[in-house]
This record gives sequence, structure tokens and C-alpha cells, in this order.
Amino acid sequence: MGGFLDSLGKLLRTSAFKLSAFYLVIFAVTIFLTLGYVTWNAQRLVNQQMVSTIEAEITGLAEQFERGGLPRLIRSINRRSRSPSASLYLITTRTGRPVAGNVEAVSTRLLAQPGQHRISYERVSGEDGMRVHRALVRVYHLPGGNRLLVGRDIEENERMRDVVRRAFVWSLFWVFLFGGVGGWMVAKRLLGRVEAMTLTTRSIMAGDLGGRLAIAGTGDELDRLAESLNTMLGRIEELMAGMRQVSDNIAHDLKTPLTRLRNRADDALREARTPEELRTALEGAIEESDNLIRVFNALLMIARLEAGNAGDLVRDFDASDIATDVAELYDAVVEEAGMRLDAQIAPDLPLRGSPELLAQALTNLIDNALKYAVPDGDDDGQAVIRLVAVRDGARVRISLRDHGPGIPEEERERVLGRFIRLEHSRNRPGFGLGLSLVAAVARLHGGTFRLEDGAPGLVAVLDLPVAGKG
Repeated sequence: MGGFLDSLGKLLRTSAFKLSAFYLVIFAVTIFLTLGYVTWNAQRLVNQQMVSTIEAEITGLAEQFERGGLPRLIRSINRRSRSPSASLYLITTRTGRPVAGNVEAVSTRLLAQPGQHRISYERVSGEDGMRVHRALVRVYHLPGGNRLLVGRDIEENERMRDVVRRAFVWSLFWVFLFGGVGGWMVAKRLLGRVEAMTLTTRSIMAGDLGGRLAIAGTGDELDRLAESLNTMLGRIEELMAGMRQVSDNIAHDLKTPLTRLRNRADDALREARTPEELRTALEGAIEESDNLIRVFNALLMIARLEAGNAGDLVRDFDASDIATDVAELYDAVVEEAGMRLDAQIAPDLPLRGSPELLAQALTNLIDNALKYAVPDGDDDGQAVIRLVAVRDGARVRISLRDHGPGIPEEERERVLGRFIRLEHSRNRPGFGLGLSLVAAVARLHGGTFRLEDGAPGLVAVLDLPVAGKG
């Protein structure tokens, strides 16, 4: 019993049930006012017709009295009384004694008051004998003291009004019944889906980051909410996996430089005998420290970008200016390395984001190309690094192509992670964070970063939305 009451309490507290009850009350009040207004107007119209009919008959009978006196009026009343209808007629003396008509037992006090009245009366004849009826009558005093009563039976009208009233009450009853049942069913269904979501979120909070909210496929607001939450959960799972990966990579990839730094300091402490030897050991330790600082700075920058905490750097800028500046900055460096930088940059490439971070991404791509490109390029034997920035509809496409060994297709997604380095590049300087930073910059700008086959070489592509088109 307690469980049932708890379930009922939860059901009654749901927003769906409260909203259904609210609309049910509004609907019921609307029906009440509408039917009440229609009934009141219909009753008023019937009463007006009755009053008009009675007044017309009073006027006609008064004319009969003026033309032929009381005998003519009595003949007319007797003739009308014999006709089966709801009309009532009565002529009495001043003292209230009936002279003609189809009404009995009308009080003299009533007859003494001219005007309109509602009375209970007994008909002289009729199929139902001497049954008491209700009527709307008009009392008129004739010259000479006689009383004339003309009216209409309202028993049928009152029975009709009772029928309408009962129908009205039953209509409200069924409205509340079906509305309540409907609200209960809607709330129960909604509560079931919310309970399912609650159980899923509890399992996620318990550590099951792979859990996702169920989607009914109806496309309603709960489905849209579940889809948004699932997207958010997927992103959280990705970030948590990235954090675990970073922790593992730091434990493995940074262990070597930290050990080397510690060994150099230990060697200097034990073996250095002259100031020159100490200076050399210190310079080596400083170099290792600088490398570690660069690694941690890169990690912090990637974490900041993936967390979306770069709002202070975001503004509108022209990517063609940034690409041109980077190309000019690296032109001499590429030439010294025995290669050539071919920059094909279109004008007017509006983006919204961080020009500094985009420049850093392009710098990382060119540095990678310098490490892995080989002198097997164009006709003069000089390796070419080709930087292309163009606009394609609502997108800005920036690509950098080298003539290096490339990356196998099955490894292209993996190398975008932190500290990921392929076997053939482990003897090259670096820590495997450059491409991770480029991918984070692309996500910050609402775009994508991918690696394609250059046949030969590798093509790194930044695909970013034009400012205002993201």
C-alpha cells in the first residue's frame, strides 16, 4: 500500500499531470461558461416569447371586451379554453369567483395584483386530471371590476431546463473523468521515461560513462533532450578518455626526459670537477627542463581548447592574412632546409576564432613537414611544401602538403591523439603533441582536421566554417 501511495504521489507531482489538470480545469470552465451562456440566452428568449404572446392575447381579449362586452369575452375565452394548448385563461368576478376559463384554484390575492406572476395552478380538464402545474401569467383588471388572467404553462420548459442541467452536469463529469484518466496516462508514460533516464544517469554517475539515455524515436522534446544529453555524455567520455590517455602518456613518455634530467644532475654532482663541466651539465639540465616546459604548455593549451576556455581569444579575422604571415615567416627556414614553400592563398577568408591559435596550428603543420619531407619533389629535385588556403562556399579550406613518407590510412586517426608517434619517427625530435594541438584548434573554430593521402606525401586539411556560417 505504501509503495502504491508513493507511486501515486510521484505521479501527481509530475509536470505532465499538473499541466493536464490545468488544461482540464481551463477546458471545463470554458464548457461551463459556454453552455451556461447558451442555456441562459435560450431561456431568456423563450421567456420573452411567452411574455410577448401573453401581451398579444391580453390586447386581443381586451379588444373583444370593448366590442362586445363581457358576454363576448366569455365566449372567446370558452372557445380558446377548449383548444388543446399550453395557454391559460380565466375570467373572475371582483371577489374571485370563476366565470370562464380553464384554470382552477387561483388565489384572490393574486388576482387583486395586476401584472406578471409565476404561479402554481390546477387545470379544469386535461389528460392528467387535477395535477399541479407551473405557469407564467398576466393579470388584467377589466372595466367593471372583473379580472382577466392569461398565461402560458412553463412545465415543459422547466422539464427541458432540468434535462439540460442534468446533461450539463453529466458532461462536466465525463470531461473530468476522461480528462483525469488521460492526464494520468500521459503523466504515467512521461514518468516512466523520466525514471528510465534517472536510472541511466545514476549508472553513469556510478562510473559507467558508456551509458546513454534511451531515445523513443518519437522526436518529441524528451527525445531531443536525450539526444543533446547523449552528445554531451559522449563528449565527456571522450574528455575523460583523453585525460586517462594523457596520464598514461605522461607516465610513459615523460619518464625518459625526467630520468635523463635527474641523471645529468646526479652526474654533475658526482663527476664534475671544473666550472666548465658544471656549466655543461647545467646547460643540459636547462635544455631538458625547457623541453618539459614546452610539453606541459602544449598539454595545457590542448586541455584549454578542448574545454572551450578560449573565449577571450575569439574574434573575427581574415585567415588569408594569418596564412600569408606564416608563409613569409617560414619561407627562409624552408629554403635553408633545402626545400621550397609554395603558398597559394586566396584573399578574403573570414573566420571567427583565434588568429594566434590558427597561426600556431599552421606553424605545427609546417614544422612536421620540415621533419618528414624528403628531397623528392618537383622537376628540379627540390622537395616542395605546398600551403593552399581557399574558400569553398561557406567553408575555408586550408591544406598543407609535403613529399614525406606519409601516414598509413589506418593510423591517421590515431596520430591525432596526444603523445602518439609512429615507429619510423621516434628518432626525430618532438613529443607527438603537434597534431593534437591542430585538431583542438580546428574544434575550437567549429571545424574539422583530417589527414589525407598526398600520393606521395601527406595532406593535412583544416576545414573551417566562414564567420557567421558556423
